[in-house]
Amino acid sequence: MNDRILIAGTHSGCGKTTVTCALLQALKDRGLALQSFKCGPDYIDPMFHREVIGVPARNLDPFFSTPEQLRRQMGAAAGKLCVAEGVMGYYDGIGSEGRCSTWSVARATETPVILVVNVRGMYTSAGAVLRGFRDFRPDSGIRGVIFNNAPPMLQGDLRQIARDAGLTPLGILPGSEAAAIGSRHLGLITAGEIDDIRQRLAELGALAEKYLDIDGILALAAEASSLPRTEPAAPVVKHVRIAVARDEAFCFLYEENLQLLRELGCELTFFSPLRDEKLPEHIGGLYLPGGYPELHLEALRRSPIRRAIRQAVWAGLPTVAECGGFLYLHDTLDGAEMAGVLHAAAQTTKKLQTFGYVNLTAKRDNLLCRAGESVRAHEFHYCTSTDNGVDCRAEKPSGRRGWDCVHASDTLWAGFPHLYWPSSPAFAERFVRKAADDVAL
Repeated sequence: MNDRILIAGTHSGCGKTTVTCALLQALKDRGLALQSFKCGPDYIDPMFHREVIGVPARNLDPFFSTPEQLRRQMGAAAGKLCVAEGVMGYYDGIGSEGRCSTWSVARATETPVILVVNVRGMYTSAGAVLRGFRDFRPDSGIRGVIFNNAPPMLQGDLRQIARDAGLTPLGILPGSEAAAIGSRHLGLITAGEIDDIRQRLAELGALAEKYLDIDGILALAAEASSLPRTEPAAPVVKHVRIAVARDEAFCFLYEENLQLLRELGCELTFFSPLRDEKLPEHIGGLYLPGGYPELHLEALRRSPIRRAIRQAVWAGLPTVAECGGFLYLHDTLDGAEMAGVLHAAAQTTKKLQTFGYVNLTAKRDNLLCRAGESVRAHEFHYCTSTDNGVDCRAEKPSGRRGWDCVHASDTLWAGFPHLYWPSSPAFAERFVRKAADDVAL
């Protein structure tokens, strides 16, 4: 069974995240086995699905994965109902042609699409929107529609508007302050907030059960064709322990990265730079992912583990540090003392510094690759550094902009870019082999 649907939106802010969360909660309340996906390089929505709704979540990113890889990633969830959430507007992607868009994911995976349309301030004109999205590409894949922020009294009329546009009406979601999920909730970091949002999700799930055509959505999902399954990577080492930072400050982790490390022969041991006093024992490598270190400066400054990390990295422990992990390795972040591995100062700004996909090319041999080899990555950060590194060259996919970045040596890879290792498994393999060699020494 490869039942699946994709929830897409007309634009960012139309309510596709709210609709997706409402639907997931309602389906979970029905006792169905679920797997959620998020299109694009998003950490927060999958984390939200896992930690709050309790549904396993993965990413589907056409910049990092080929169409066949996307198909196999969804195929690996055979036996579960897959609910994928799009990113931005349905056709929005790289450049005016919309490369790497939600539409490209739907087309590659042959997943039926449900379009979310926010009808606040709109009525009959919704028909024009539906026809435009349905016909913009001859193979749009759009099969149904959910109307967000719709008054229940108009449900019958909206149903007819959808049918007139050649799409299946699958219900409405009325506006509800009690169930509203804002962007702040998607960065949940405290137990108190989680308790509050779970109450909101219960309300959302009830609204979905009442106003969405759940049976119609399930029927549409069942029309999806079968998909191939991903074969696990072959181990490259018998066993090595990798310490992975994972807490409120370091939480931007692709589950696919962790899965690949395990398949290659790693035992992952998680620790908290916020609370632990020392690194886990008998480790061959260290992984410091991104997150929110700027929100936990005092706790990070007080923790004695930062000195242990500095000594371990300086002693040659193979280490990968991405974005927030990279900031943590600085001497200071917003004036607070950090690990002090890199003699540089980082500062949080109010402006988004770098955003989007990049192609990285190594300028020297290093822990993950050889000079001249390339890997795809993405950046999203508000921080600046007095030393971004110069060992890689980053270029936007358009080729219109480039810059030097990343500190790379035989034992260290540290910089703002986030890596998606399944797109370049050879990089992960080198890290794992080096970690195993380090333990052997």
